[in-house]
Amino acid sequence: MDSGEIRQRFARFFAAKDHEIVPSAPLLPQDDPTLLFVNAGMVPFKDVFLGRAKRPYTRAASVQKCVRAGGKHNDLENVGRTARHHTFFEMLGNFSFGDYGKAQACAAAWEFLTREMQLDPARLHVTVFGGEGKLEPDEETESIWRDEVGVPKQRIKRCGAADNFWAMGARGPCGPCSEIHYDRRGDTLPAFGDDPAGDTLVELWNLVFMQHERQADGSLTPLPSPCVDTGMGLERLCMVSQGVVTNYETDLLSPLLRRGSALAGVSYKASDSDTDVSLRVLADHSRAIAFLIADGVLPAPDGRGYVLRRILRRAVRHGDRLELRDLFLHELCAHVVEQAPAAYPELARAAALIERVVRQEETAFRRTLQRGLSLFATQARALGDAAKELKGDTVFRLHETYGFPPDLTAVLARERGLRIDWAGFDKAKKQHEAASGGELGLRQVPAIYKELALEHGATTFREQPQDSPVSRVLALLDSADGPVPLLEPGRQGVVILDHTPFYGESGGQEGDKGELLWNGGGAADVTDTKKAAGVHLHHVAIRASSPRGLTVGDPVRGSIDDKRRWGLRCHHSATHLLHSALRAVLGGHVTQKGSLVQQGRLRFDFSHFAALTAQQVQRVEQLVNASIWRNDAARVETMTLDQAKARGAMALFGEKYGDTVRVVRLGPESLELCGGTHVARTGDIGAFVIAAEQPLSAGVRRIEALVGESAMQAVQRQRQEIQALARLLAVPPRQAAARLRGLLNQQRDLQRRLAALQAKQATQDARHSARQAHTIRGIRVICQRIDDNLNAAGLRAQCDAARAQLKSGLVVLATAADGGKWNMVVGLTPDLVGRYHAGKLASALAALAGGRGGGRADFAQAGGTDVALLEKALQEVEQVLA
Repeated sequence: MDSGEIRQRFARFFAAKDHEIVPSAPLLPQDDPTLLFVNAGMVPFKDVFLGRAKRPYTRAASVQKCVRAGGKHNDLENVGRTARHHTFFEMLGNFSFGDYGKAQACAAAWEFLTREMQLDPARLHVTVFGGEGKLEPDEETESIWRDEVGVPKQRIKRCGAADNFWAMGARGPCGPCSEIHYDRRGDTLPAFGDDPAGDTLVELWNLVFMQHERQADGSLTPLPSPCVDTGMGLERLCMVSQGVVTNYETDLLSPLLRRGSALAGVSYKASDSDTDVSLRVLADHSRAIAFLIADGVLPAPDGRGYVLRRILRRAVRHGDRLELRDLFLHELCAHVVEQAPAAYPELARAAALIERVVRQEETAFRRTLQRGLSLFATQARALGDAAKELKGDTVFRLHETYGFPPDLTAVLARERGLRIDWAGFDKAKKQHEAASGGELGLRQVPAIYKELALEHGATTFREQPQDSPVSRVLALLDSADGPVPLLEPGRQGVVILDHTPFYGESGGQEGDKGELLWNGGGAADVTDTKKAAGVHLHHVAIRASSPRGLTVGDPVRGSIDDKRRWGLRCHHSATHLLHSALRAVLGGHVTQKGSLVQQGRLRFDFSHFAALTAQQVQRVEQLVNASIWRNDAARVETMTLDQAKARGAMALFGEKYGDTVRVVRLGPESLELCGGTHVARTGDIGAFVIAAEQPLSAGVRRIEALVGESAMQAVQRQRQEIQALARLLAVPPRQAAARLRGLLNQQRDLQRRLAALQAKQATQDARHSARQAHTIRGIRVICQRIDDNLNAAGLRAQCDAARAQLKSGLVVLATAADGGKWNMVVGLTPDLVGRYHAGKLASALAALAGGRGGGRADFAQAGGTDVALLEKALQEVEQVLA
């Protein structure tokens, strides 16, 4: 049974049991900075399990794409060395949100495996939670398996909390889990890997029963609506149903193994050889790379982009071990796209982007690869015969600077009979993480905000006119003391309201500013508004003049800075029009990679692989302004996410979208999911001007632009500058460019004539100097101070001319420069290189004059700031030669 049929059977089976079949979410977690990637099937439903969100259904099933390659759940270093670890995999799962419980979950799982998949029931074993500490054994689940499903007692095993108790975090939902394992004893098993027990009894399905809520003190209270969360790896299910030795022989990965083998001209033997490890890495990593890029991740120096870069470089390094010297990885990724099932149309849409990114990144990495190999070889040679351990900080430097995965450095070390100081590596890694703000530099949500979200639920933003309705204070945080019942006059802190007219920074739009007013004449300046864990955070300064402070439970009225909000609206709406115009001019591969919307400007980051031409920039401006001048009405609708997608609405990078979404239409071209504030009509924007277009990172460009009043001010400043330039050139503004072009041509002509005269003069001076050359230690030497105000280029030209006249000898020329500094050049003719070194001679002479110098064996330069010592240094040439 191939993987496509398994996906279909799983969906049909649970649809028949009244489950909503939910398509896979993107690999980027929506509004969850605590996760790098979606790493389990339950992640898209996390808010539902936490009680923060509702769905129009109470039971669901999905085939969710997942990545485990960073953070807590990281299988990267195991990939290739085991039979079943992957960076990218698909997870089959069914979920109950307070609907059915353990009995139905266990019965459905058993029925699907034994009837739909036709697995032998005698080869299935289950584990249950056996209790630990104050946690009681899950006897209910054990009884269900034994008495209702019919699993023999000898094939039910009790395990501890490490294996069979699941928790979402230190606080929140948790509960026992039960695993179904497939017994492969008697089958052909992989002859490699460090977990033979795991290859023998393969974990197929994990059923999590969320029945408790863990409190801050560690105590457990029953959940009012227990939930079920299950997950089963598609790759492992394919392995046992297709009767193959490892996940890599399944129809999901074997075509990639074959393609990699063909590219490298080697055969795959399913062993632990370096060749087979590398082939497995290429098969796995090419899938992860293609899916990550298709979901909007691009290589970057930190965050999710850094993980992608690590995966990509690890694949290239393994290709290098297979002697794949030409670019190859894009071909494997194209093979992933070709094989993609219909469930993942995003791969085909991003095919061109995937190829460009992979080609560019592999090309760039190959430039550093050889330098890294050279560094390893140098460090290995420097150890000598006695030392057999490579320093951990060297291994980390190879990893961080040159992209060498530590496991590949270990292979190189093993080939030379070296050990690795792994403790030193871990120390260097931790020091780097501490300096860079975490393992991957991801923003973390403070625990207090998560706790407030659990206590009060998400707060809501209601865009209101200036006279907004009264809100109620839910919580107060003092900047120094944390949660407090009162913020006194003169204090700063954070205010959380049940609903708010202040927009919290998200989607690139800055948060609102303004003031809060309450009874008794109390007032606070709102200096910023943020969002974290679904909670709006009003950063405030209580005015010292307030008769009383602000107390939890107080009714307050918010007043936003309306002029600032207007500028934000205009610039935010302009980003939508800009996004649409860029796609029209550059192509459908353009997607938003980030933005910043401020009162007086906007910044828009987007995927593209070349600088925009002047004509493209002009065309983008024209399209945006045409949309503005049409003065289309902005239309905002609320609908289901599926309806929005069906209408072709663009979803912005990294934003959170629930089942119900807000869709903003600005004219016929722009339709996007967005929760931000916008103009009533496109004409309100006024005008649009691109101020700058520049690269941001590999495959990402940035545009900075201005609209409305800011755009007009920029145009006026530019006009003033052109007029000032025209006055300097004594021509009308329209003739300034032609006049300046003519002056630049004259300057270049004069520079060429000056260079020719200097070269002629240098030759004449060199002939004169050669006649005055004297012999020191058997070689002819020209040593002179030249006070002709020569720049560095002129000094070098004279040195070259003098060497040509000497044919064999040494030239030392020096000159005093402006500001009391001096410059020196040292040149040797080719026949003396080896006997002497110009760089070392320059360094020694410079030291005598209080300066520094160095360079090549045949030519070097030096400089210093004490001209008084220069003459003495020139008199010591003979001693320096000695």
